Amino acid sequence: MKTYKTLLAKRLKAYTLTEILVVLVIIGILVLLALPNLLPLITKAKSTEAKVQLEHVQTLEKNYFYEHSKYSKDLTEIGFIQEPLSTTNKDGRANYQITISNVTTTTFTARATAVVDFNGNGTFNVWEIDQDKTLKEVTPD
Repeated sequence: MKTYKTLLAKRLKAYTLTEILVVLVIIGILVLLALPNLLPLITKAKSTEAKVQLEHVQTLEKNYFYEHSKYSKDLTEIGFIQEPLSTTNKDGRANYQITISNVTTTTFTARATAVVDFNGNGTFNVWEIDQDKTLKEVTPD
């Protein structure tokens, strides 16, 4: 049987559980201090999704207008496929619901409404685009 001294001689140098927990607590405190400063950047990055999708809808509507001499209220008719929403589907990644809110023969307005409150203040972000590619934020988050 091995003696106590031989077991201590074979002991590996490693970090103790206490040292690891202290490091994790310090990292947690740093994250909590930095998170409020990062929330506006996260909201801005997610609003890029709305802008890109609305510009795509505007391009599809223009193409539809050139072919049919009118704008369409139906997204599937112009060829737009809505990505599954993050709130309705476990595999969904889209944070904005795209709709066409106003259509006449010569004008249209498409709207992107957030389905997630990015900063938790109860306001949902809304963007709109028209036939002239005028993009505006209707409701900031």
